[in-house]
Amino acid sequence: MQSAISLSLSSPSAVARSDCADVFSSGGTSITPPRSLRFCGLRREVFGGVNWSLRSSTRFVASSKQLRSAKKVSASLSNGNGSSPSKEFDYDLVIIGAGVGGHGAALHAVEKGLKTAIIEGDVVGGTCVNRGCVPSKALLAVSGRMRELQNELHMKSFGLQVAAAGYDRQGVADHANNLASKIRNNLTNSMKALGVDILTGIGTILGPQKVKYGKVGLPDTVITAKDIIIATGSTPLVPKGIEVDGKTVITSDHALKLEFVPEWIAIVGSGYIGLEFSDVYTALGCEVTFIEALDQLMPGFDPEIGKLAQRVLINPRKIDYHTGVFASKITPAKDGKPVQIELIDAKTKEPKDTLEVDAALIATGRAPFTKGLGLENINVETQRGFVPVDNRMQVLDAEGKVVPHVYCIGDANGKMMLAHAASAQGISVVEKVTGKDHVLNHLSIPAACFTHPEISMVGLTEPQAREKGEKEGFEVSVTKTSFKANTKALAENEGEGIAKLIYRPDNGEILGVHIFGLHAADLIHEASNAIALGTRIQDLKFAVHAHPTLSEVLDELFKSAKVKASASTPLSEPIPAMK
Repeated sequence: MQSAISLSLSSPSAVARSDCADVFSSGGTSITPPRSLRFCGLRREVFGGVNWSLRSSTRFVASSKQLRSAKKVSASLSNGNGSSPSKEFDYDLVIIGAGVGGHGAALHAVEKGLKTAIIEGDVVGGTCVNRGCVPSKALLAVSGRMRELQNELHMKSFGLQVAAAGYDRQGVADHANNLASKIRNNLTNSMKALGVDILTGIGTILGPQKVKYGKVGLPDTVITAKDIIIATGSTPLVPKGIEVDGKTVITSDHALKLEFVPEWIAIVGSGYIGLEFSDVYTALGCEVTFIEALDQLMPGFDPEIGKLAQRVLINPRKIDYHTGVFASKITPAKDGKPVQIELIDAKTKEPKDTLEVDAALIATGRAPFTKGLGLENINVETQRGFVPVDNRMQVLDAEGKVVPHVYCIGDANGKMMLAHAASAQGISVVEKVTGKDHVLNHLSIPAACFTHPEISMVGLTEPQAREKGEKEGFEVSVTKTSFKANTKALAENEGEGIAKLIYRPDNGEILGVHIFGLHAADLIHEASNAIALGTRIQDLKFAVHAHPTLSEVLDELFKSAKVKASASTPLSEPIPAMK
């Protein structure tokens, strides 16, 4: 299968929340609690021992003894790496790999008071920041603006007149590179500020709770840790028969540098990666040819969403495609000859066609980067390169038994090859090693494709949901709303798009939500959080959305669902309106 279902998104950096500021008064006798302890950056335990009483001044007052207790807990949480590790180990936690997953795990570990080190053999940020979602979003930001400026009818509908739009290739490339550099520095500084030790070199597991790291040609350093997390990520997957020269036959790593813009480029694979690059290249004036192994484009998307996306993102643009074929051999351009692509039938393997193009982008997915980790030292055998884990990210050995104190997160375990999934898995692991068992619900993790318009999804596709319903004996219902009925979308002249809800009418459980339209990637989180928290549709019907906003697309979606169950019991103590 030459189409990849993988996407990386950058993890949001930690910022101080306004509703958490000025917790302690200057007088030392009163504390103003954050409006929402549940979502505040400060955890509940900071205020756990404080009994609050409401006064007319609307401030909450605590006794001096309670205040000292709260300050003590707060200080311990803000004290960098917190408590010292057990005398048996150099660190409480060592993370091999400083990508988004490793970074998320490290920050949560520090918050939990663990002495933490992170080993990075390349650069902080991993694939996502340096060769993935971050620079690709910079290129997609350019393509979005180019499309808008080039759409004369769209601009005229606003009463605007714009001269012919052009671009500077090097300027576009610099924008992507500068963004990656900025985010990389932010991640590095955030870890240093919290006291995470950043160890440079290639990390290798020597045995239980023992790791070495070092640069090639230099002596290695051996360290011990109570727990180890593998977070080494992935690299572009290049099928056999394809010769990558980095110039005319390239992977996403090369494409993000935008060293040249070909007139005609073939993209092998029409998943997230291929689709996003087709958006960039066509906006910059290229012709694109998709080569897809399956019988339809955009496999992995909900079929209904995929058909609509093809009508909007592919058919009107300078894009043609070959489905049901493999690129059995690709030869780079040389000696005045173009790139040669030999196609064979995906089922019969019979020769089908030969293409000659200016360049070829291999977007067939990603392969786990797990070689050289020393897994043999703990009796672990990879499966197609992936490190086997259970649902708590605990590494499994060759007999299927849990390897104590070793975990694997992110692309290296293959459960869900998304940057934010890696970060969520890392946080889940830290919860476990600090005594709170946690199992991540992967069906609550959203994904997005940053085309114009965007595509986003969470949970099951309609075929998957109906298959599950048939097996487990429950009914599945579907409802949809259109962006054409949304005031904000119409104000933007961006009414193309739909939102689709797949659910159980008997109990209101959300099985999946799929969105195609303006800012779909931002809208999906209301649905993903509802799935994560177990919120039912009958309760979401009472949620209030600002008007006019795109969020009302989801509001109408949930309200249109026909659920047989009634709403859950409301809060026992209603929260009064703020004055």
